[in-house]
Amino acid sequence: MSSLSLNLPRSQPRIFLLVAAVLWFGLYKTLEPLSHMLVNTLPLVQGSHAYDALQFFFYETPKVLLLLAGVVFVMGMVNSYFTPERTRALLSGKHEGVGNVMAALLGIVTPFCSCSAVPLFIGFVQAGVPLGVTFSFLISAPMVNEIALALLFGLFGWKIAALYLGLGLSIAIVAGFIIGKLKMEHHLEDWVQKMARTEATVGADELTLVDRIQAGFASVREIVGKVWLYVLAGIAIGAGIHGYVPEDFMVGLMGKEAGWWSVPLSVLIGVPMYTNAAGIIPIVEALLAKGASLGTVLAFMMSVIALSFPEMVILRKVLKPRLIATFVGVVASGIMLVGFVFNAVV
Repeated sequence: MSSLSLNLPRSQPRIFLLVAAVLWFGLYKTLEPLSHMLVNTLPLVQGSHAYDALQFFFYETPKVLLLLAGVVFVMGMVNSYFTPERTRALLSGKHEGVGNVMAALLGIVTPFCSCSAVPLFIGFVQAGVPLGVTFSFLISAPMVNEIALALLFGLFGWKIAALYLGLGLSIAIVAGFIIGKLKMEHHLEDWVQKMARTEATVGADELTLVDRIQAGFASVREIVGKVWLYVLAGIAIGAGIHGYVPEDFMVGLMGKEAGWWSVPLSVLIGVPMYTNAAGIIPIVEALLAKGASLGTVLAFMMSVIALSFPEMVILRKVLKPRLIATFVGVVASGIMLVGFVFNAVV
């Protein structure tokens, strides 16, 4: 994309985007028949465990990667409006309540993950963003991100995607509000508390459409380049579940009749896992297809994305153990409440 020149006619970038969208959609529509054609060339009995597992893998791998690339490209363009400095400035000076809502909403459109938790946290503290507002952002950014929503929409439809959006935002807003009300600033590490405050400012925005297209391709190279192995691993696990795990086993473990313990168990299983939305959603798809209940699976997914153990290790650099334990406890309680409620009503 570096070959694009800033002196191109104004219409040319728009034509490029239109043609790219048409080609992307056409390719997406061919994936399912192609996966059947491919698996039919193998010496496998149709309907066997191996046939079902491989067809799942051959279909889901390009589908998820294509969805991922498309979403990351679009959001790379959108994210060019939301640099870390701009995000800090938007949240600086906002009080609990309104600030929590703003922080959670910004988390959807900002490309930050657990690996950037510490520098973001430090930047927010220096900008004077309240602790609870900061936590609303840190919960929302990885859990309710554009990749999770787009993949959920592409795989399950708008109702499930909207459900996840509402639940994730609610958890981020309420958990951040509770943490803010607990007034636990003294449980930040001492060196963080002593940092000098800096004013958060927003610079001039002079990017052209071509610049934003280039930013979209840069995001695809960076993000897809980092997560494709997780995608393959998640799809491979999902394919194994889809093809080989007996349906009655999954219903007994995560179905509606499994008992109250299935929700906390799914959260306990999810926390030690280290993956992201792109890697976990194929597993979620396979679990639901095997009869797992929606609330239990949503709790599992949220715990993997929002409460991963590696993120806790990273945050330990800036938070004392009691604040980390409070963060985990409040968020885990919200996730389990979501699981219980939706198992009861869906």
